[in-house]
Amino acid sequence: MELFGRALDARAPKLNERRDAARRLFNGYTEGAPGLAVDLYGASLVVHDAHGPQGDPATVDAVVAAARARLPWLTAGLVKLRDSDAPALRNGTLLFGEVSDLCRRVKEDEVSYALRLTLNRDASLYLDTAPLRAWAKARLAGKRVLNTFAYTGSLSVAAKAGGAARVVSTDLNSAFLTVAKDSFALNRWPVTRTDFITGDFFDVVGRLKREGQLFDCVFVDPPFFSVTTQGRVDLEKDMLRIINKVRPLVAHEGTLVAINNGVFVSGAEFEKTLTEACGDGYLSVEERLDAPQDFAGDPAARATALPADPAPYNHSTKMAVLRVRRRDERR
Repeated sequence: MELFGRALDARAPKLNERRDAARRLFNGYTEGAPGLAVDLYGASLVVHDAHGPQGDPATVDAVVAAARARLPWLTAGLVKLRDSDAPALRNGTLLFGEVSDLCRRVKEDEVSYALRLTLNRDASLYLDTAPLRAWAKARLAGKRVLNTFAYTGSLSVAAKAGGAARVVSTDLNSAFLTVAKDSFALNRWPVTRTDFITGDFFDVVGRLKREGQLFDCVFVDPPFFSVTTQGRVDLEKDMLRIINKVRPLVAHEGTLVAINNGVFVSGAEFEKTLTEACGDGYLSVEERLDAPQDFAGDPAARATALPADPAPYNHSTKMAVLRVRRRDERR
């Protein structure tokens, strides 16, 4: 596949730097083939195929052949059929190698992250938020951190690696938090059970408020859409409500980090939400972060329009660091 080969050429200087890293090899939306993305986790290839319920086997075969020719040290490969009705096909099936060959850990910025590549339709480590992990590692020494919608806890791991005093991770799915605990164990940090809270976002946030807890940094990275008995999460309609839900948990002069990865939510729409959130003068945008260029892909190769223009961000994963002031000045 010519487009994929071109993407490998562009990334060639980094492909053999180290074999315990994770990176995106191809972003179809921005590199000419919507419906296809290819990632590398250690020596494992992961192909995300969004060409309908049956996928596009011929394209996947061509990608695998090109990858194995360029990277002969690959030990296993998966394809994830993003639009399949079958959970097992969405979560990933082997293309080559054995289940035991699948990568179980990678390193990023000298920090170890546990992997479960077939745990769900994603690959258990979001590569687009790597700059935010770098930010957390650099900025959160000595801080109290709350990671909501934590998934497998990569932001929690980065905060802990940077010397955070306490990191609390919460997610509705206990299996995801188990991966977070595994990452803590890989880095030889103690796993404090009370710092990994399985529960509905609205319930957990409400309880923390009632307890009067405050955090120096709160991450809010919701799924695109989710409905539970306690409430709804919709990145197109509810981002402002979610931001306001966690604001009371942020200490005076603390930070609230908001992530919106909705591909149908434009950068302008997200910016409008942030402007509304900052309207009372107690919240301000301090910094915006872009996805890694390897992940975002090469805009010069773009063949089709994106579902929504992410500008001023470089990718649909839009990350903003907000500074919080409190009327009561509680820290």
